[in-house]
Amino acid sequence: MIIQIYEIQNPEEAEKCVETGVDHVGSVVEKDNWKNSNLKDVVRICKEGNVKSSLIPLYKDEELIYRTLDFYQPHIIHFCENLTDVRGRMLQLDEILEFQARLKERFTEVLITRSIPVPAGNVADEFPSVDIARTLEEVSDYFLVDTWLGKEPVEGFVGITGITADWDIAASLVRSVKVPVILAGGLSPENVFEAILKVKPAGVDSCTRTNAVDEGGKPIRFKKDFEKVSKFVREAKRAEQLVGARA
Repeated sequence: MIIQIYEIQNPEEAEKCVETGVDHVGSVVEKDNWKNSNLKDVVRICKEGNVKSSLIPLYKDEELIYRTLDFYQPHIIHFCENLTDVRGRMLQLDEILEFQARLKERFTEVLITRSIPVPAGNVADEFPSVDIARTLEEVSDYFLVDTWLGKEPVEGFVGITGITADWDIAASLVRSVKVPVILAGGLSPENVFEAILKVKPAGVDSCTRTNAVDEGGKPIRFKKDFEKVSKFVREAKRAEQLVGARA
């Protein structure tokens, strides 16, 4: 069971993730500060700790993405831009297919994670999650299920909602593709055990629900609560043992 935690933006939190038993440490790279010494240290700590670093570039400039990979040399590059329109209809994906194929040819050692949008419960009928995944399967190393709302918190990108995706659709996706599927979308220490039993993914991911919160209970971006992270790891491993025993 892969346990992945986002958004780790400084080396201190990266070290804590390694100590806690996280397998994939995820960070976000912003265009205006794409050469970030803290993130460079995060990647270094992951390599030293024998865990995988994963970077999301919040930009679509192909040459800048290549420069980003040259600079950081992460294990994984993670793309999470919208793949549907606001009504949930699948976009034309030829350019994305061709881009990922070029990237894999140029950076043979870098793995590609592609976020697959899955709606929250009762948001959309016949949502094209499986069709999207099948289209991108040959040029992806991991899929990450994340919650689609139609109007996303970060414009143009899926994720950071804190809302649970439809686990029935997620489970169907896991059964429908050969690529390992990591389940995200509103996962917390309280629901990850149930989610794993329901969906049976290759891994689980948490961002918002393992963040620290402010006085009003609102999650604080880029600041983790490591008691929550530790419990998330424990619950994921407990579910993994039970799923393995039932297999």
